[in-house]
Amino acid sequence: MAGDHGQKGGSMDLSEHRKNWNGFVRLVEWSLGGIFVLMLFLLIFRTHG
Repeated sequence: MAGDHGQKGGSMDLSEHRKNWNGFVRLVEWSLGGIFVLMLFLLIFRTHG
């Protein structure tokens, strides 16, 4: 179980990881922007007293 699996530390290609991370950050930014617009819409067009 606790053996050498042939992996070397620090030799991983990070380009794909960074691309995925940037996509995730972009998704979070767009989601927060959409939530802000939705909340603004609800604030402007609220129908209760």
